[in-house]
Amino acid sequence: MNLEVITRKDNNKESLNAIIGKIRDYINYKNLEPQDKLPSERMLSEKFEASRSSVREAIQKLEFYGILKSIPQSGTFVANIGKIAINAIIDDILRLGVSDFKSLVETRILIELKTVRLAATRRTEEDIEDIKVALEAYAAKALSGENAVQEDLIFHLAIAKASGNSTINNMMLIITPEILINFEKYHVCDKNENDVMDRINEHKEVFDAIVAQNPQLAKQKMKEHFKSLYEYCYHS
Repeated sequence: MNLEVITRKDNNKESLNAIIGKIRDYINYKNLEPQDKLPSERMLSEKFEASRSSVREAIQKLEFYGILKSIPQSGTFVANIGKIAINAIIDDILRLGVSDFKSLVETRILIELKTVRLAATRRTEEDIEDIKVALEAYAAKALSGENAVQEDLIFHLAIAKASGNSTINNMMLIITPEILINFEKYHVCDKNENDVMDRINEHKEVFDAIVAQNPQLAKQKMKEHFKSLYEYCYHS
């Protein structure tokens, strides 16, 4: 990923935050109450001098945090929460900024050590099949010598889905794009050929523990998996 692409991504994030701030200001200026309707995406894009796709992305982000609610064929409405709470939540969103790579990895580890225990307890046969397909895709890509970062994260997202906890799943979906950007930006954790089979085996051991419905073993194998990630990323 070259500098121009990285800069464009950063600028897009700044633009998105600017639109979120303008939506907050509009709600305050118009004194909108819960259940009040916002103007259409087209009208907001004209008012904010931004593209409709950027406005749509900002609305979707605010929907995720429960501030707005879109109803098909009806429009977008202020959620049923007070103005003080809306302003506080949006302020927190705008303060989030771009997480540094180490923080993202640490957050991911904290989430996944809990997630894998839940997955081992709650997984369904469909979940097992999804994790297996992701594991095989990762192994095939890694063995071919190609970058398998995306396949690796799909494997972990499949485990998050198997946890049966929608909040955990959503948190993983939030941090995954930033992790992908940082892996590609800094070429972090590119493994040499001697490490490939070890990494594949680590994934398989986590998978086997989930299949066996052994949460303690699943957590232990996930810790071992992340230990090598830490050692390579921060001590090499």
